[in-house]
Amino acid sequence: MSIILDHINYIYSKGTSEEIKALDDICLEIKNGDFIGLIGHTGSGKSTLVQHLDGLLRATSGHIYYDGEDIYDDGYDMRALRGKVGLVFQYPEHQLFEEDVFKDVCFGPKNMGMSDKDAELAAYSALRSVKLPDDLFFVSPFELSGGQKRRAAIAGVLAMKPEVLVLDEPTAGLDPEGRDEILGLVRELHDKEGITVVLVSHSMEDVADYAGHIIVMDKGRVLMDGTPKEIFSHIEELEEIGLAAPRVTYIMHELHRRGFNVDTSVTTVKEAVDSVIGALWNA
Repeated sequence: MSIILDHINYIYSKGTSEEIKALDDICLEIKNGDFIGLIGHTGSGKSTLVQHLDGLLRATSGHIYYDGEDIYDDGYDMRALRGKVGLVFQYPEHQLFEEDVFKDVCFGPKNMGMSDKDAELAAYSALRSVKLPDDLFFVSPFELSGGQKRRAAIAGVLAMKPEVLVLDEPTAGLDPEGRDEILGLVRELHDKEGITVVLVSHSMEDVADYAGHIIVMDKGRVLMDGTPKEIFSHIEELEEIGLAAPRVTYIMHELHRRGFNVDTSVTTVKEAVDSVIGALWNA
């Protein structure tokens, strides 16, 4: 499985005085098993881009290939694509609507053509995989906490057994514990079940900790594409577009400036701890 975006352009309100070019000649590949962090300031095109991956938005020009097939070909099964590429919106309220959580999670599988029994089995398995307590299965989704709503929304996508999980700011508004729980769940799905993950986030710490590959968006274009270490080595360029490196990277640069022989390329707390201990041990 791979998703290839080939010279994708997208224009909002094309042909009107409100015309805005949201995506500008996007070329990239999402490979099977990737864990991609997608970052950029507000308005850079991140959310618009991910809504193209499951066909929710159609490109103004260009092609998108899923597993070698052009999703814009006549007769392409877009409903099947949306079962394979699951999109979890930034605000879970936008995709929770049934009278109870279990019915909500059943909706996607049933809409794909599963029997009632198979859909219920898929929903139960998905809810268990996101570790939502059993006593919340049959309450209104709008009675859940923020973190619980996000688990329910993710379960609704997982019940369709996607190959790709796209999450648009899944930890927005959560406290640190809730953020760690959601991202830990996503990492477990990636590591244990092999689901390809695209994580849209404003948190440099989150993408540094979890993503193996980072794409930086700016003004509708791909500005950078590389590993966390490669991306966060360009601190000045990131700051010019309103982004930054993880805080721990700045700390390591300051320690180095003060004479400590530490690795300034680290992007995670664990790497920083190892580097500082090494520097002290060899001092």
